[in-house]
Amino acid sequence: MNMFRTVLAGAGRFSRAQGRFTLMAFGTGWGVLREALIPSSWRRTVRIEFWKTLKQATKGALVSVFVTAALTGFGIVAQAVYWLGFAGIAQLTGSILSTVLVREIAPVLVGVILLGRSGMLTLTELGTLTIGGEMRVLTGMGVDPFLVFILPRSLAMMVSGFTLGMVFSITALLFGYIVCRVEGVLSMPVWTFFDQVVSSVHAVDYISIPGRLIISGFAIGITSCLTGMDATADDDLASLLPRGFARGMLAVMGINVLFTVLVG
Repeated sequence: MNMFRTVLAGAGRFSRAQGRFTLMAFGTGWGVLREALIPSSWRRTVRIEFWKTLKQATKGALVSVFVTAALTGFGIVAQAVYWLGFAGIAQLTGSILSTVLVREIAPVLVGVILLGRSGMLTLTELGTLTIGGEMRVLTGMGVDPFLVFILPRSLAMMVSGFTLGMVFSITALLFGYIVCRVEGVLSMPVWTFFDQVVSSVHAVDYISIPGRLIISGFAIGITSCLTGMDATADDDLASLLPRGFARGMLAVMGINVLFTVLVG
């Protein structure tokens, strides 16, 4: 009986902890969107933090995105073009690439890169400030951590997620086309290949694809900042980093599944 109560108590603590962070993330996200529309929120320190994070998130992840996109282009685009042509259904190439690569794979892979390159850096910085007590000192000096850290970093990662997603999709398609052209699988000009992919994109995907990239980047910024600032005296970086990575991955996967269910 005691063991049963212990298990129930543990399940209750876990559920409360997960629900608490989820509600906190939704509330913080709404607060960021609301404050971002107020011109007085964009003071000089906030603008500096926004551009610094945007540069770090976009420029820092650019090489990783290029390499991952090139490997994806070789592994998915080239193989899809080859086997669809071999099966005699080459007319489906554009539709499959736009659906599988651009809509489903690109947002997830870009989200993983953004989370690993920038989300973990943000978590480490804010977690160190929180555990070391510097965050309380800044708050006592009148510095609002929400405006100075969460707002600019979340919005910068949102912009970076969309930019890196576009770079990833174009690079993967271009590299896949080059591989197919070198191997003699394709003979059409590159602009015809891209026109085939773009013309197969459904109208709803013009909302779905940017929406996945933008909201995933925003969620990575929110979860990374909150995990770092929600650290306690018992936490250290060894426990914060896997916790923040798991939360970020759940957010990215959940957003993409939600878009798939709602939009298709």
